[in-house]
Amino acid sequence: MFAIVRTGGKQYRVAAGDKIAVEKIDGEAGDTVSLGDVLLAGDGGEVKSADGLVVSAEIIAQTRGEKVIVFKKRRRHNYRRRNGHRQSLTLLRILAVGEAKKAAPKKEAAPKAEAAPTTEAKTAAPAKEAAPKKEAAPKKAAAPKSEAAAEKAAPAKKPAAKKAAPKKDA
Repeated sequence: MFAIVRTGGKQYRVAAGDKIAVEKIDGEAGDTVSLGDVLLAGDGGEVKSADGLVVSAEIIAQTRGEKVIVFKKRRRHNYRRRNGHRQSLTLLRILAVGEAKKAAPKKEAAPKAEAAPTTEAKTAAPAKEAAPKKEAAPKKAAAPKSEAAAEKAAPAKKPAAKKAAPKKDA
């Protein structure tokens, strides 16, 4: 059975066991990818419906194509530009052309009665965790309301002694 698939803006005729180089597809070597954009499918000389068909492929390697030299020139203007480009490619091995595999239904872990409180907990805003408290600096005494109270609270300081000026030698 063969199929015509579209990937990377190009169309490829593939069958099981074929190896093709396509535009870069995300994944590592050994990963399995599915090409879901099947345009046409057939078996021998007859054409079949492509609805629901998926082509599964394995990534062989991530590689780069041959270098293409881009040379621009405008005559009589001393204008020449030389540039190179290597396209990123993915090498694929086609594993199968066939029906899309249906995913196994997910099993419910808990009955619906127990599931209801979890949904309410998710909708509620998450509680903020208390940040670790830093050690508090020693508190300063509150400023007294009157000057008389200030004199009683703090002992009076003596004014600083004046230093004598050095003697001049004449």
